[in-house]
Amino acid sequence: MAGEVRVEVVDESVDTERLEVLALLLRQELLMLDVRSVEPYAEGEAPPGSKGGLAAVAGVLSVSLAPGLQAIGGVVGVIREWLRRSSGGRSVKVTIDGDVIELTGASDEMQQQLIDTFVRRHAGADV
Repeated sequence: MAGEVRVEVVDESVDTERLEVLALLLRQELLMLDVRSVEPYAEGEAPPGSKGGLAAVAGVLSVSLAPGLQAIGGVVGVIREWLRRSSGGRSVKVTIDGDVIELTGASDEMQQQLIDTFVRRHAGADV
């Protein structure tokens, strides 16, 4: 069952500052869901002199949610809609327990089947 979901905005055409802005825009939309929290993802040591103990990773969010199909499906749905409205060439990697799926703005049937399988795999016993 998923409790923590890592969401990474991928866009090779922008710098790390723009990735941060994109991630914050996506964060605002994810916060409209019934999630526990959506925070910048951090790992490793923060640079010397900074206040935090961990360094934030550009364009990456950590989403804390209740287990279940509905919670994971909601996160994926918001991401897909966000991608459809954004410029081409952008994708979002969703990671749950080391399992990764990369979403694009495409709405083809194959991507939907892959998403459905991914969500069911991490939804737990309430499927």
